[in-house]
Amino acid sequence: MKLPPLTIGPFTAPIPLIQGGMSIRVSTSALAVPVAECGGIGTIGGSSIPTEDLKADIRKAKSLTKGIIAVNIMYAMKNFYNLVMASIEAGVDMIITGAGFSRDIYKIGRETNTPIVSIVSSPAFAKLAEKMGAAAIIVEAKEAGGHLGTDVALRDLFPSIREVVRKVPLIAAGGITNGYEMAELMDKYGADGVQIATRFVLTKECSVSDAFKQTYLNAKKEDVVLIHSPVGMPGRAIRTPFAEKLLRGDDLKAKECQFKCLKKCDHYYCISDRLIKAHDGDIENGLVFTGENVYKMKEILTVREVFDMFVSQAESVYKEPVIS
Repeated sequence: MKLPPLTIGPFTAPIPLIQGGMSIRVSTSALAVPVAECGGIGTIGGSSIPTEDLKADIRKAKSLTKGIIAVNIMYAMKNFYNLVMASIEAGVDMIITGAGFSRDIYKIGRETNTPIVSIVSSPAFAKLAEKMGAAAIIVEAKEAGGHLGTDVALRDLFPSIREVVRKVPLIAAGGITNGYEMAELMDKYGADGVQIATRFVLTKECSVSDAFKQTYLNAKKEDVVLIHSPVGMPGRAIRTPFAEKLLRGDDLKAKECQFKCLKKCDHYYCISDRLIKAHDGDIENGLVFTGENVYKMKEILTVREVFDMFVSQAESVYKEPVIS
């Protein structure tokens, strides 16, 4: 059965798939544009990016596609407000935000006619987000990569949030690796769509270094670990030499904070610096965020091939859900 479209505010994506916004410079316009061209929602990772760079990348994306372009900005960022306003000024279609909860963001959304999509990991925050005016809600569970707000698995967490969110689209995220799982979450659990991040790192269009991608390809199940993040939330990453030091509790404090990017930072190490190192190919000293199921992915595809795989697999088993 054909998958339904995903409508968020005034925007309708023909394919109910959001590409997760991965920072720092993991998901740029180079990735977001082909996702939007395939009918999904392409997302630029907007955290820890200079505002002028972010505006330029959004404008580039909007000039290259008539599809939907979003930006993901963590509330934990010190310049969260500036990044949000810069994104709106640049013409982004919607703002996706998590890693904390902002009430003011919904007012900004209303005043600028910009849909706000909230990432949540609990029924309480989901209910609050809907009440405050979120245009859609992403349920991100413990299988996700990067910063985690819960230790509950997606198929355990999603039903409890589905019970309290009825007025806006509810999207499932965390550990989704193929179209069969996409269809399962939509027809069995009542998701209106899915968000996928890790699978898109292993695409030809993703602009991370080859070393970064090879780290994904070589990862085994036991290589995926939880580390401490200065953001104040646990993070899911691949066991690199740097991650090993984190797990041992080595002293990794930077002599000087060059980014000053977080509202609250325990200064255990500089996360922006370590994410940039990984992006650029210094895997020994870098932090490589990943989803829990990265070990299941063993090939680099094009974005189009990822979409074709997900859609064909999903539509081969999808049945429209009946929600009481």
